[in-house]
Amino acid sequence: MTPADLSRTVLHAVRRAVDEDALRAPVPARVRVERTRPGGRGDYATAVALQLAGPAALPAREVAEILRERLQGAPGIDGVEVTGPGFLNFTLDGDDGLAALVGAIEASGTEYGHGNALVGVRASFAPVDELRARVVTGTVEQLLRSQGAEVGARAADGEALHVVPVPATDRDLFARLGSDAARWALLRAAPHDHARCTGSDELLVQQESNPLFRVRYAYARTRALSRNAQQLGFRGAYEESVDAPVLGALLADHPGVLAAAARHREPDRLARQLEAVAQAFFDFHDGAAPLPVGDEKPSAAHRSRLALAEAAGTVLAGGLSLLGISAPEVL
Repeated sequence: MTPADLSRTVLHAVRRAVDEDALRAPVPARVRVERTRPGGRGDYATAVALQLAGPAALPAREVAEILRERLQGAPGIDGVEVTGPGFLNFTLDGDDGLAALVGAIEASGTEYGHGNALVGVRASFAPVDELRARVVTGTVEQLLRSQGAEVGARAADGEALHVVPVPATDRDLFARLGSDAARWALLRAAPHDHARCTGSDELLVQQESNPLFRVRYAYARTRALSRNAQQLGFRGAYEESVDAPVLGALLADHPGVLAAAARHREPDRLARQLEAVAQAFFDFHDGAAPLPVGDEKPSAAHRSRLALAEAAGTVLAGGLSLLGISAPEVL
């Protein structure tokens, strides 16, 4: 893991803490990490917690602990320690930890991230007629079930989610866009924000500016890689270290994102996570091709990269399924 990789990993932890409402502060444009001084702890350190303490109205050490919880166990990081007034000190791991992560995703399949975070929680929602409230409530129920919560039948005395309705002019959204694009348009914004239905026809266009297309194309690309690898006579298998700290951190975060989306009744957290995974997959793919190029023979490096790409595809497919959106293998 390079200093730039570590900086991006810490920045991702800050964004995650803000998204989960554990930290109320502006996300900085970048995070500075430096080699620890002689006699210091670990390999690198950052003062980002001290930078965020004022805006967050929290002691710097408390901010550092919030970030430490989200950084401990991230691929490439062996340990995170809080020192002094709130410095985060990192010990890097020669083993990037991706082998166990890829194995866990392969074992769980599209249910990777489902768990028991909300076991014992009972939830019941009020009946709803408004289009967006209906879609958001149904998706929240799915997220809650994925975390072990017991979801009862709709009842008049059930929980009513605060969902900003769509304008009357957008009530034909499903007829106009089809189920997948309509659901994305209704779920991508936070329930308490207005859904961006104006110009939503762009969600039908297969181009990079369309976030739904990018997420589904990333999944389709992982499936194409698997098919092409089989034609070349090999399969994905994580056999040697792969340098993909950002993608690895996002995949490792996925269970926490699902739990937070369920707990806070905010499916948009999952949609944003899928966008981030898709972008990280494309960056990884462009930097280290999972398939041999030219006269190359399939190697352990190719098999390992393919295994990581397939893990990313599995997470994308599982996340789309929870949102009620299909994941085509060919686009």
